[in-house]
Amino acid sequence: MTRSAISWRRWANLSVVTTLLLTGCGSFLGASEESYVSDEAAASGGSTTTLPPTTAPPPTTGPPAAPAGNQPALAAVSPASLATPQALEQRLADLRFDVTPDGKEDDNTRQALIAFQKLSGLPRTGKSDPAVINALASATLPPPMRPDGEPTRVEIDLGRQVLFLYTNGSLNKVLPVSTGTGKRYCDEGKCGIATTPKGSFRVERRISGWRKSDLGRLYNPLYFKGGIAIHGFPSVPPTPASHGCVRIPMGSANAFPGLVPDGTLVIVV
Repeated sequence: MTRSAISWRRWANLSVVTTLLLTGCGSFLGASEESYVSDEAAASGGSTTTLPPTTAPPPTTGPPAAPAGNQPALAAVSPASLATPQALEQRLADLRFDVTPDGKEDDNTRQALIAFQKLSGLPRTGKSDPAVINALASATLPPPMRPDGEPTRVEIDLGRQVLFLYTNGSLNKVLPVSTGTGKRYCDEGKCGIATTPKGSFRVERRISGWRKSDLGRLYNPLYFKGGIAIHGFPSVPPTPASHGCVRIPMGSANAFPGLVPDGTLVIVV
């Protein structure tokens, strides 16, 4: 084999490795992509075009702007006032959980309740029992983990398994998440540690729709560290379950990318 042929082959191999590192949910040195467990049919028809970086200003949707760490107070209510499903959902929405107050008590309601239970230290059942009702009635908006953070940012709490989205200084959304298990895995011949990295990052790039990888699928991923992304997934259990990415409920995954421009600060603690 000639020297030029050897050089070309080395370059090609390097390109393949680089592509894998940039498009997976992790790398061979850390976490890999999410394992796709269900809803294969739901993945059909999605666009997987990578969007170019943007310098667009922070979105203006969501609660009115307020200085970071200075959220308006939320008054307590009577537990009896939360007796109907719609009233309960409205209280969750007032507390910035991602739910529509339509009285349907669907999966979005269940996920919002799980997020509230995570913050309140209650059993993560997704059901509204008397303890949940009483806690909701007296609940206030959660304080920011990083009050000195940028006005538009994402905060991810690995311990409580929740995500906070701040828009123009105000808390916009609180989502339940499922992050890396911290355990060793071997899947499809690839092995690593399922770790969600801690630190401060930026949203680097995004893919619209379903992204098919060697190990599974990711919906509307927002990549913030190499192959680690915040993305929608059919299964978001109350505890860590991913290979390193930050799973969010499918009910939130369509609107979430539009609230998070490229370059947004992502803080993982």
